[in-house]
Amino acid sequence: MKRVFSIIFALTAATAVSAQSPRVNRTEFVTYDTRQAAVKGDRSATARHIVVSPAADGVREGVEFFTQEFDTDASWGDYNAYLHLASVGSAYTLVLNGRIVADVEDDRSPAEFMISPYLKQGANTLTLALRESRTPQLQEGVPAAKQKRFEGSYIFAQRKLHIDDFAAEIVPDSTRKYGILHLDVIVENAFNFAETIAVGYDIYSPDGKLADYAVREMTVAGRSRDTLRITADIYDAYKNRWGGNKGNAPLYSVMLYTKRNGLVYEYIPFKVGFGKSELADGRIIRFGTPTELFRHRYNAAADAATAQREIATLKREGINTVVPDFPQPEWFYALCDKTGMYVIDRAAINAPTGRDDRGTGGTPSNDPAMLGEYLTRIDAMYFRMRNHPCVIGFMLGGKSGNGYAMYKAYQHLKSLEPSRPVIYEDAHGEWNTDL
Repeated sequence: MKRVFSIIFALTAATAVSAQSPRVNRTEFVTYDTRQAAVKGDRSATARHIVVSPAADGVREGVEFFTQEFDTDASWGDYNAYLHLASVGSAYTLVLNGRIVADVEDDRSPAEFMISPYLKQGANTLTLALRESRTPQLQEGVPAAKQKRFEGSYIFAQRKLHIDDFAAEIVPDSTRKYGILHLDVIVENAFNFAETIAVGYDIYSPDGKLADYAVREMTVAGRSRDTLRITADIYDAYKNRWGGNKGNAPLYSVMLYTKRNGLVYEYIPFKVGFGKSELADGRIIRFGTPTELFRHRYNAAADAATAQREIATLKREGINTVVPDFPQPEWFYALCDKTGMYVIDRAAINAPTGRDDRGTGGTPSNDPAMLGEYLTRIDAMYFRMRNHPCVIGFMLGGKSGNGYAMYKAYQHLKSLEPSRPVIYEDAHGEWNTDL
């Protein structure tokens, strides 16, 4: 512990992050070993899944330590291991077996890290050092998350040849008579040599009928990624529109899986809704019709059951869109998918002090030195939940002034997301907002 503390203390005294982060920005998903478990969402029997709930391990010079011991056997060497952290509650330094993995300022956004290079066979020690943020000006006045500390944190593993990410949507065809599934599956090969894998999927309509399925082989070069692009006609889509002014919320169920040598390696389930939010003439359009938004600032309750009741109350009051202060737990977006509540997702940037000072550095939003942290927070918001049908737009942050860092943040997010609107309420007539 003394060695770990000395490393952490040196970092907290620094003015910039000195450790290169292996952070992974992708859709938040988990894998299952069997289809039955995937359908039920039951990971209790999934191998190489570890719940992360570190125990308090003392405070030294203002740094609060949490540790957890866990074991990995020799088989983990054939896998990529990932650590997912949520509800940390403070800026933190992540240490694994005495080695710094990452330094994170944004504690509001869940984060994922590829930790295989830091693991060892047998006993492992995970340490989280919760410390003062170096960028406290970016989350002034933002309430703390209501979930318990470390709730939703876990370690899981995928084989070195695996599904690394995906993008999915069902959109109207050009004749407006049926839907088209667009499914892009990104496969990563962490081996040094080319490997062949079969990627399969099936999609079921909201009433449980099989709409389409396929299995396709692809060969991926060593130490690289490749994308399998799938399209399929979904003929019953127009009777299953998601969203719209009526707030309907039928969802299609999609299952991804991989096969090698006749064996299924992983199952990844998710939901997708029919319909797409697009920007036209300064308004959000769905199915060719402008969508009237009745917005409300809302952060997820401590648990899904309470949040469901609160969202139901908002809907009865005529609210059809919620805007959280920062990225929320995955179950919050799944709940909004299920209930037909729109979400404008917001990055964890809230810097009101100096927001009217347009001198360089007068506001963090006009400070070139803050650009890296702004883009980190934009990516942390965008990639996780972009596939959820409830997400109809993105907000760069709270009212934080304007300038260089916020201009670049807008350009970056628009390069990732060309169709859904990117909103910034403090643009005040400048070009870096779509609404």
